[in-house]
Amino acid sequence: MTLSRPAMAMFSLLLPSPHSFIRNPNPSSPFSSKSPHRLPKLSSSQSPVSTVPLLPKSLLLSLISDEDRGIKTQSNPSKRAEIIQAIEDLAVLGAGTITTGPSLSATWRLLWTTEKEQLFIIKNAGLFGTAAGDVLQVIDVENGLLNNVITFPPDGVFFVRSTMDPAPPQRVNFKFTSAVLRGSNWEIPLPPFGQGWFESVYMDDEIRVAKDIRGDYLVVDRAPYSWQE
Repeated sequence: MTLSRPAMAMFSLLLPSPHSFIRNPNPSSPFSSKSPHRLPKLSSSQSPVSTVPLLPKSLLLSLISDEDRGIKTQSNPSKRAEIIQAIEDLAVLGAGTITTGPSLSATWRLLWTTEKEQLFIIKNAGLFGTAAGDVLQVIDVENGLLNNVITFPPDGVFFVRSTMDPAPPQRVNFKFTSAVLRGSNWEIPLPPFGQGWFESVYMDDEIRVAKDIRGDYLVVDRAPYSWQE
């Protein structure tokens, strides 16, 4: 991926907010841009909220299934309100559960969000001569690390490293430490900035739903692979 100076400058202004995500640049990898993006299958056994009805979760996944990760929702206020209500209903079912423990550690893949920065990059990746892949949030609770990742096939990636400090039962505080825009044979460090928090208001063995310090929402699923720098 070759970026012009204006494009690189734009990335310096788009350092992710609490949750930034995307897809592996290697077309042969499990998260190639050619891999279909599938919502998780519903199951009858869930953790840690294993006894709640499936209806609210099923409704939420149905509502976001054709929203292009939130891009279409931006121009549909009524659909946005409907999705947020479904999130709030699911949050009620998740109230009181601990979502900051070891099960939070995963490579989480974006299904839907209201975060404008992420949606801008996903929508306009073509301006940089590429297409957006999976948007990822990689969490390592044991080591207190959080990576927000956006990959640009075939060989580009933009990621922000953060430290994180869980505050049970559901909040995670974080602070950005570094940011990198990387191509096949080059790398540009970008100055990190900011800190904040997000709350995982619902989490099971398939999906996680979160709200953040800015009032944004996101829905992610557990990716079938582990992203590594």
